[in-house]
Amino acid sequence: MDKRLAAYRQEVTTALYDILHYWQQFTVDIQDGGFYGALNNDNVVLEGSPKGGVLNSRILWTFAAAYKFDPQPQFLALADRAFQYLRTHFNDPAYGGIYWSVTATGEPLETRKQVYGQAFLIYALSEYHAIQPSKEVLDWAIDVYRLLEAHSYDPVDGGYYEAFSREWGPISDLRLSAKDDNAAKTMNTHLHVLEAYTNLYRIWPDAELNKKIKQLIELFLNKIIHPVTHQQILFFNTAWEPESAVVSYGHDIETSWLLYDAAEVLADESLLNKVKENAILMAKATIAGVEENGGLQYEDDNKEKHWWVQAEAMVGFFNAWQLSGEEKYLHYSLDTWAFVKKYIIDPEKGEWYWGVTETLTIMPGQDKAGFWKCPYHNSRACLELIHRIV
Repeated sequence: MDKRLAAYRQEVTTALYDILHYWQQFTVDIQDGGFYGALNNDNVVLEGSPKGGVLNSRILWTFAAAYKFDPQPQFLALADRAFQYLRTHFNDPAYGGIYWSVTATGEPLETRKQVYGQAFLIYALSEYHAIQPSKEVLDWAIDVYRLLEAHSYDPVDGGYYEAFSREWGPISDLRLSAKDDNAAKTMNTHLHVLEAYTNLYRIWPDAELNKKIKQLIELFLNKIIHPVTHQQILFFNTAWEPESAVVSYGHDIETSWLLYDAAEVLADESLLNKVKENAILMAKATIAGVEENGGLQYEDDNKEKHWWVQAEAMVGFFNAWQLSGEEKYLHYSLDTWAFVKKYIIDPEKGEWYWGVTETLTIMPGQDKAGFWKCPYHNSRACLELIHRIV
C-alpha cells in the first residue's frame, strides 16, 4: 500500500475513536436521559438546551455504524440508548414521524414535521437495524418512509416538500433553520432523503423504494445540479424554478459521493455511468472553493471553514480520485485532512471545532456538540476512508 494512504488510514482510524470516545465521555445525559442538547468548546453542558431530532438520529447512526465496524459493547450500548430515547421522547404516537425537538427533560417542544428530520430518522434506523435486526426497527423506518411518500411527495412536479405541521398539514414557514430561504423544495432536504432511502434499501430492497431512489437521482441530474457549472442550486419553488444563486461547496462535494453511493445500490449500469461523470465534474467544480492551506470554504461568499465541509471534502475528493484516477483529487483529500489536523481538531479537549474564520481563528460562540454539531459528518468521513483505503 502507498505510504501516504497507509498513514491516512491510520490517522483517520485514530480520529474516529477520538470522536466516539468524546461523545461517550461528555454527552451522555445521566439525569434526564439520552444525550445533552449542547456543550460548548470547553465541554461544559449548556443547561436547558433543547434536544434535536436530527442530533439524536445522527448519534444513533454514528454508534450503529461504529459497532458495525468494531463491535465493542459500549458502542452498541450508546446506539441502544439513542434508539430508546428517540422511541420514547421523539416519536409522535398520534400522527407518526418524529418531533423536530424536545425540551432538555424530554417533553415535546417543536412538533413540526420537518422532512429533513424524518429522513435522518430513516437513515439512522436503517443503520441500527443492520446491527440489531428487529421487526420494530424496520417497521418504524418503513412507516416513516410511507408517511413521507403520503404527505411530502409531489406527484405533479416530483420531489419532496420541506415541512408540515405536527398533523402533516401545510405551514407557512418551511425553513430548516433561520439562515435558510423559505423555499418549497431544497437541495439539502432532497440530498438527505436520498441518503436515507439508500440506506433503507440496503436492509429492505423494495421495488417501489428502488423507483423512488432512481427518481431522486434523476432530480439531481436534471434539476438540482447546474448543467454548465456542475454546482447545485439550493432553493426552488414547487415547479423547480431556482430561487437561489449561492454556491455551497460543502453540499456540492458531499452530493458528489452520496449520489454515486445511491446509484451503486441500485446497480443500474447506465445510471451509474451518468452519476460517475457528474460526481467527477462536481468535485472538479468544488476546487474553486479550496484555499492554498487545503481548507474548503463554506460558500462562494463565505470563507469560513466549517467542520462538516472539511469532512465531506475528505471523502468527496477521495471518491473523485477513485472514479477518475486523477492524482490531483487524492492530493485535495490529503490536503483537506492536513487542514483538519492543523485547524479543526481540538487536540486538548477533544472532538472537532465547529470551524474557523477566514483568518483561521476558532469561530466564537459555536457548540462542540449541539442541535447541529454532531458526530455524524466527521465519524462517517473516517469510516468511509477506512473502508476505501485497502
